[in-house]
Amino acid sequence: MPSSAVRDTTLQAHPAAPAAAHPVPDRQGGSLFAADPDLRALLPLYLPADLFNHLLPHLERMGALAGGVLDELAGVADHHPPELTYRTRAGVDAQRIDKHPAYVELERVAFAEFGLAAASHRGGVLGWDKPMPPAAKYALTYLFVQAEFGLCCPLSMTDSLTRTLRKFGDPALVERFLPNLTTQVFDDLYQGAMFMTEQGAGSDVAATATRAVRDPAAEGGWRLLGDKWFCSNPDAALAMVLARVEDEAGNAVPGHKGVSLFLLPRKLADGSDNHYRIIRLKDKLGTRSMASGEIRLEGAHAYLVGEPGRGFVQMADMINNSRLSNGVRAAGLMRRALTEGLFIARERQAFGKRLQDMPLMRRQLLKLTLPTEQARTMVFQTAEALRRADAGEADAYPLMRILTPLIKFRACRDARKVTGDAMEIRGGCGYIEEWSDPRLVRDAHLGSIWEGTSNIVALDVLRAVRREGALPVLQAHLAGLLADTPMHAAARATFEGAIAAAAKLAAQAADAGADGDLTARQAASALYHVTSAVAMAWEAGRIGSVRRMRLAQLVLRHRVLPQDPLAAQAEPEWLAETVAPADGTVRAAGAIDQVNVF
Repeated sequence: MPSSAVRDTTLQAHPAAPAAAHPVPDRQGGSLFAADPDLRALLPLYLPADLFNHLLPHLERMGALAGGVLDELAGVADHHPPELTYRTRAGVDAQRIDKHPAYVELERVAFAEFGLAAASHRGGVLGWDKPMPPAAKYALTYLFVQAEFGLCCPLSMTDSLTRTLRKFGDPALVERFLPNLTTQVFDDLYQGAMFMTEQGAGSDVAATATRAVRDPAAEGGWRLLGDKWFCSNPDAALAMVLARVEDEAGNAVPGHKGVSLFLLPRKLADGSDNHYRIIRLKDKLGTRSMASGEIRLEGAHAYLVGEPGRGFVQMADMINNSRLSNGVRAAGLMRRALTEGLFIARERQAFGKRLQDMPLMRRQLLKLTLPTEQARTMVFQTAEALRRADAGEADAYPLMRILTPLIKFRACRDARKVTGDAMEIRGGCGYIEEWSDPRLVRDAHLGSIWEGTSNIVALDVLRAVRREGALPVLQAHLAGLLADTPMHAAARATFEGAIAAAAKLAAQAADAGADGDLTARQAASALYHVTSAVAMAWEAGRIGSVRRMRLAQLVLRHRVLPQDPLAAQAEPEWLAETVAPADGTVRAAGAIDQVNVF
């Protein structure tokens, strides 16, 4: 079916399906925005009032589409992965990646209709007259990714490539390529990619073997030679590539000092193909809808971006942006899994009771809820730090530099468990590919690998402490949030003690140098849990939510504070309304400063 036909017949918001009497409940077609009242309550804390009001109908539309047609398209695209064609039927050597019409329609919605890759770079997207702050873009992406994960990689790379090009690229390059990178005219769009990984150089960028050779006759003045082992969106119009430059004697410059950043166009100015080939596409566990491949650079023409030998530093800006995007995607996957789990627990009955009326199910739902709420709060806290850092505000950059690896490290790992445990709530149906659960589980494993494995990103947290002075900045930020939050005196003391203990652990690990690397993961987890708990408590105070204050304190209780594994546990009487409020409210009755779950 051609893409236009898919669009004409399916791109309508589906009405919410009424709960049926059938024993296997199915919420297909229900809005993912309407199912998430917490998101609507929290967004005014992170967006200006006029922008929130302007975006509200777009959020509602995205939520409706993501719960219906986009989810259907994503399922089709997942089962019909892209294919690499090497020649035309007449035998002309002309590579192309054939994408299923369902995936192309998802591209149209994300890039063209909602402008998710352009929103941070120019005015006019969704009728807003200036570039939107990161929180706006990520709120829409958070909903979109609950339907389709794979496409969010090209979205992120296009957005991040544009940011890096504008920051470090020659003004002539920016002028030439920026309009196509940020257009919402689909046929004019240039998507972006990042070609960094090699067989011998994954996280160890200093081992990059791809060579960059000066050539005045080449477009851009450089030619690239070598193999890149894992390149997502390999047919993108533009890619950022790391390659090793040579000195005046023609010898490769060793280590980080030789690694430089280049802009690689798919097509040259005369319309001919650039000199590189896609060797094959990867057969992946997840993100099957989106192509990833191996590329051989055969003297490809390229443009130097920024200064020679500064490639890793410049690429790090793009990677950090992508890491935040990974956190957004993990948060979205967890929210979709939780939404499905809450629906099943409410609608399905066993042994004469609804599942959510059973103590063990409530406990399981709580274990899904806490990491899901933590991740969403960390998305918006990090997005706000990024906005402030881009505006040049004091101390915002070190705050962003530590929050970014924190969310990439912990949220991406949590998503693997949350999606798996949510699948269990659906039972046997959850293991069947006709439902969303298997796709969520497969896709969730990507986040803790791409843009740095868990070990690498945990070490980056310590790097931010050592080199950026980020720890005292984070402590000051958390102290400021606590000071702005009404809280029970005993609970406040618990929060203050947790901040001090987590900071002490991180400082000890950072001060110990390589000897402290062993505790990097422990320190990163501690900082993440404490930071998210404090920020959730601050959110609770701002929106007047006793329920959210309980959740914030439960984060510390379940994920930070010591517990006796052999002690019997009683269920508090307020847990049912905290996990699954009967009326969907985010504001349980009571006084914020009377809540103390410790």
